[in-house]
Amino acid sequence: MEAFIASTGLVALAEIGDKTQLLALALAARYKKPVPILLGILLATLVNHALAGAAGAWLLTVTGPDVMRWALALSFFAMGAWMLIPDKLGDIRASPGRWGVFAATFAAFFIVEIGDKTQIATVALAARYSAIYAVVAGTTIGMMLANAPVVLMGGRIADRMPVRLIHRAGAAVFLALGVLTLVSAR
Repeated sequence: MEAFIASTGLVALAEIGDKTQLLALALAARYKKPVPILLGILLATLVNHALAGAAGAWLLTVTGPDVMRWALALSFFAMGAWMLIPDKLGDIRASPGRWGVFAATFAAFFIVEIGDKTQIATVALAARYSAIYAVVAGTTIGMMLANAPVVLMGGRIADRMPVRLIHRAGAAVFLALGVLTLVSAR
């Protein structure tokens, strides 16, 4: 249960102001079809984070406990620092083409999430907790908690969120998790 709760909370915090959240806002504003957008986000996140969770579980099997503890602590410290750097959407464009809004959302989210801080956090959390299903479920729900309101309410909520404060809180949580990883002997 700890793995699920930590994964949900950390990814929900990390996603605030992230480029995938900005993508969700752009898709919602452009297509105004929340159901296929939300389903595309859900499936893309589930597939992407399942692969990331598997990578984290695999890393746990090929490294020793001391190496893994240090690697995880450094990963969490890096994630904490990364949380303080605001994301920009850039030139990512999602065209519905003949496959529709769902497919455009799925493809855009899956690609944008590769190497993103929430994907890397999923790898680290899966390695940290040795509970791949709980971590993937938690990170997926965390992504949906952060993105669903943006899709459903569009720009009305985005301007009211204290993004810098949320990023700082998320950074503090990642840093604390790094310290806990170093001091705990699993």
